[in-house]
Amino acid sequence: MKHIYKKGTDQQAPTLLLLHGTGGNEHDLLSIASMIDDTANVLSVRGNVLENGMPRFFKRLAMGVLDQEDLAFRTKELYDYVNEAAKEYGFDSTNVVAVGYSNGANIAANLVMTEKDCLAGAILYHPMIPNREAQIPDISGLPIFIGAGENDQMVPYEESRDLQQMLEAYGAHVSMHVEPYGHQLTGTEVDASKQWYTRHFKQSN
Repeated sequence: MKHIYKKGTDQQAPTLLLLHGTGGNEHDLLSIASMIDDTANVLSVRGNVLENGMPRFFKRLAMGVLDQEDLAFRTKELYDYVNEAAKEYGFDSTNVVAVGYSNGANIAANLVMTEKDCLAGAILYHPMIPNREAQIPDISGLPIFIGAGENDQMVPYEESRDLQQMLEAYGAHVSMHVEPYGHQLTGTEVDASKQWYTRHFKQSN
């Protein structure tokens, strides 16, 4: 997979797995990663699927209708790739925090829901429920941040709230941050995710 890897200065910090939105690329979230933790390793990946020339992480059948077969395949592909990258670059594959926006948040959520122990945590900006039929493993104590917009026309706030409730039902510790805006990623949302990340992953260092 096309990617960027940046080695951090704090090897106790998680590796940040960056997953862009539709039409983005591996450069999109680098500045966000620096805001969250400028000492962490960063693995930023480009989606392998093209939709009208725009990179994505998996196919969809229509707006808001995901191709579940491709989602399952691409999620396993990403899981395997992260493990391969961990061997190549020497980071701890059990200490990875996903940072995903929109389409990237959806595949990160599906990693949480299908690949046990894949992630140490996840920051999900404007996610939807990727698979309502998923056989979710025990994710007790897994820290997850969800950012949502009350006026999001692409992913209704209720969809992100339902994802929160679904993940909490399987034991995850989910923090929900809601803004009175749309699908865009705001500075205050990023700042809230940084504060959440610091509480969960930096204060014990």
